[in-house]
Amino acid sequence: MTEQTARAGGGRARGVILWVLAFLLMAGSAVYQRLTGPTHPLRGSFEVAGQEYAYRLTRSGWSYADEPVRLPNPGAGVEGTLYYKRFKTDDSLTAVPMRPEGDQLMADLPRQPAAGKLEYTIVLDTPGGRIHIPERPEPVVIRFKDNVPLWVLLPHVAFMFFAVLWGIRAGLSALFQPARMARHAWVALGLMTVGGLVLGPLVQKLAFGAYWTGFPFGYDLTDNKTLLLWLVWVIACGMFLLRGVREWQRRAVVVAATILMMFVYVIPHSARGSELDYSKLDQGAAPAEAIEQG
Repeated sequence: MTEQTARAGGGRARGVILWVLAFLLMAGSAVYQRLTGPTHPLRGSFEVAGQEYAYRLTRSGWSYADEPVRLPNPGAGVEGTLYYKRFKTDDSLTAVPMRPEGDQLMADLPRQPAAGKLEYTIVLDTPGGRIHIPERPEPVVIRFKDNVPLWVLLPHVAFMFFAVLWGIRAGLSALFQPARMARHAWVALGLMTVGGLVLGPLVQKLAFGAYWTGFPFGYDLTDNKTLLLWLVWVIACGMFLLRGVREWQRRAVVVAATILMMFVYVIPHSARGSELDYSKLDQGAAPAEAIEQG
C-alpha cells in the first residue's frame, strides 16, 4: 500500500466518523427542540389508590375537528371533568364531564379557527380526594391549525433537517477536514433556502393563513430564527467568494455559523407563533383577519 493510498483511506474513514458525529448532533438537537416545543404533548402522572397513571395531554389540534382529551381511567368511583375557555379572554370556564371509553376517560375540546387557542385543565374526583391535572397552576394551552398536506410538510421538514446536518458537517470539516468545508457549507445554504424560505412560508400559509410572520411583519421566533440562520450561512458562503480572505478566517466563520445554528436550532419550534385575537373575532372580524402574527 502506497503512502498516497493510505492517506486516501484515512481521509475516507475520517469523513465517515465526521458524518456520524454530525448526524448524532443533528438528531439530538432535533429531539430536544421537539420535546421542549409549546405544541409537544404535556406529559405527567397522577396517583389513585396507590397506583400511578401516566397521561399525555394534547397541545395541538386541527381547525376542522374537535380535539379529544384523554386520561387513563382508574376505574369505578372516579369521575373527571374537563374545564376550558378561550385563551386570553375573560370567558367563564366551560365544564365538560369526561366519559369512560374502555381504559380511558375522554372529553372533547371544540374546534377553533386556525391560530385559535384554548386553555384547559382537568379535575378528577376520586375516593381519596380531588386531583387537579396538571398539578402546576398554569393550564394547558392548545393551538389549532389548518391542514398542511404531507406533500408540502414532509419535504419542508426533510430539507430543514438535512440543512442542519450539512451545516454541522461543514463546521466539523472546518475543524478537521477543511478541503471539503466549502462544499458542505454551500449545500447547507441551498437546503436552508429551499426548506426555510420556500417551503417554510408555504407551510405557514396553509396552517395559519400567512406566508411570513417574522421580521419585519411580526415576532414569530420560528420565522426569525430561520431568517437569521439563512443570513449567517450567506455570510459564511460569501467568505469563499471574497479575495484576500485567509483560510483560517473562512474556517473560523464557518465554525461560528455552525455554533450559532446549533444554539438557534434548539429554540422551541412554534414559539411566539400566530395567535387568534378573540377580541377582534367577537367584534365581527373574519377569523383570517383576527390572527396576530407572533
